[in-house]
Amino acid sequence: MSKKKFSIWDTIAWIVIFGILLWTILKVTGIINTPLLLEYAPIFGAVYLAGWQVHKLTSVAEEVSELKNFKNQTINQIHELKLNCPKNHK
Repeated sequence: MSKKKFSIWDTIAWIVIFGILLWTILKVTGIINTPLLLEYAPIFGAVYLAGWQVHKLTSVAEEVSELKNFKNQTINQIHELKLNCPKNHK
């Protein structure tokens, strides 16, 4: 198996996760008081994270589909080899 590199979108998603966590901690402790518009920033970040996860799940589903196709092709090839084996033609 080959290691996949982090894409820029993965990096942005991790920054968003840590940003939401930091914002939540600072907000709960009362260190920051933000205007109402900025109160919704974590919600926008969470929406981005949801889209990121859907994209990741879609790419995994495509890879699984490719593996299933490969498995079916391999099974078909083995079946053809069995049918064309010389000992079956005696």
